[in-house]
Amino acid sequence: MDRIEDATITELQAAMSAGEITARELTEFFLARIEAIDRSGPQLRSVIETNPDALQIAARLDEERRARGPRGPLHGIPILVKDNIDTGDRMLTTAGSLALVGDPAPRDATVIARLRAAGVVILGKTNLSEWANFRSSYSYSGWSARGGRTRNPYVLDRNPSGSSSGSAVAVAAGLAPAALGTETDGSIVSPSNNNGVVGVKPTVGLTSRAGVVPIAHSQDTVGPHARTVADAALVLGALTGPDDRDPATLRSEARHHADYTAFLDPDGLRGARIGVARKGFWGYSEKADRVIEAAIEAMRRAGAEIVDPADLPTIDELRRDDSEFTVLLYEFKHDLEAYLATRTGVPVRTLADVIAFNEAHADVELKDFGQDIFLKAQAVGTLDDERYRQALERSRRLAGPDGIDAVMERYRLDALVAPTGGPAWVTDIVNGNRYGGGSSSPAARAGYPLVTVPAGFVGELPVNITFMGRAWSEPVLIRLAYAFEQLTQARRPPKFLPTLG
Repeated sequence: MDRIEDATITELQAAMSAGEITARELTEFFLARIEAIDRSGPQLRSVIETNPDALQIAARLDEERRARGPRGPLHGIPILVKDNIDTGDRMLTTAGSLALVGDPAPRDATVIARLRAAGVVILGKTNLSEWANFRSSYSYSGWSARGGRTRNPYVLDRNPSGSSSGSAVAVAAGLAPAALGTETDGSIVSPSNNNGVVGVKPTVGLTSRAGVVPIAHSQDTVGPHARTVADAALVLGALTGPDDRDPATLRSEARHHADYTAFLDPDGLRGARIGVARKGFWGYSEKADRVIEAAIEAMRRAGAEIVDPADLPTIDELRRDDSEFTVLLYEFKHDLEAYLATRTGVPVRTLADVIAFNEAHADVELKDFGQDIFLKAQAVGTLDDERYRQALERSRRLAGPDGIDAVMERYRLDALVAPTGGPAWVTDIVNGNRYGGGSSSPAARAGYPLVTVPAGFVGELPVNITFMGRAWSEPVLIRLAYAFEQLTQARRPPKFLPTLG
């Protein structure tokens, strides 16, 4: 088949069913493309490691297809996963850090086990902002000591954002049809924006975090990157469901769906009430704002009822409130040490060990920026501290019941929209990140879902729009995002430009 790198999962599945290509041939194609584009050519460095068993796994799935037919729509599809998600195979799980180089994880993360059960070929691990970008206030996204610096495929000197940098870059560059990322606050949606792909940040508890290197259990979630909403919906359905290894997922018992493609509706915008969350999310980039204004007008023409503005009543408090960071410090220290207790054959057992490891390997780990966030996390107490409990209650309330829920109830909205972020900035290893705004924080703090979709371009740089809603509203958000995508067809593949001149 032609243009495999641009094909959708549905198209690839149809080609395999028709005998035009096999899962092994697909896997060979993507491994060769990783070699040609990621490690050579523009040297994107989005993939830390490929799966040494991928071809054998694909061949077994081909045999199974011939004998019994496909397991489902993901049978034989190669997918990449972020290097903070355990794979109980010969690949490492390191969060990009040399401190976790050693023995592989002893078992699959639950989301990986579910992908394997669906017939997915785990193709490899993607690079990330080391420790999911929770090590330093002065970091630049897309770098890890193990993986090096990931580059944006649209313009190579521009930042891919993070922390799921490699996952978004790899999907944008056609190194796999889809990839898994993780988000605590912005880590799926921001790299989706900078690299012009679809990203789904699920409700906390919809997908299991068991076997995932954590930041904070109150906000962490696992979700897909893909080039289309339909592909993201296919992958999301394979990930969901209760998991005894992650108590938060027990809340999803009657709320999750095994097939989110059931909610794809090209006319899904008609009659939908969509609020424009302006205050706090606009004004960072005049050019990006123009792209989103055009997107809103397109939705209006497609029959959506636009409520503008529909600002979060707590937005001013959220912008000056530091309770989220307090929560993350406490939970990171607690959750990381709980995760490290599941690992053997690595040189660290506690956050203090990781700090000491970095100091002992400062020439590599600390050469461009330090670990001030680690030091702050190490200094906090336990989750029984009143400071933590108050911060958690305040952060959730301001973002959820008093924020997103309040504005959606007031205006009877199906969703809120805002710019996902501004165009990608030039990577600056001296001064660190220069984010061009973002709208992820309220949903992150509340544990609510986001779907981000390409909306247009500022020159050669993509800009996305975010659909946000209340907890468990993924079906609505996917319906709206799909209808918008079909209406605008805004995404275009990258050109691997070295710079903008």
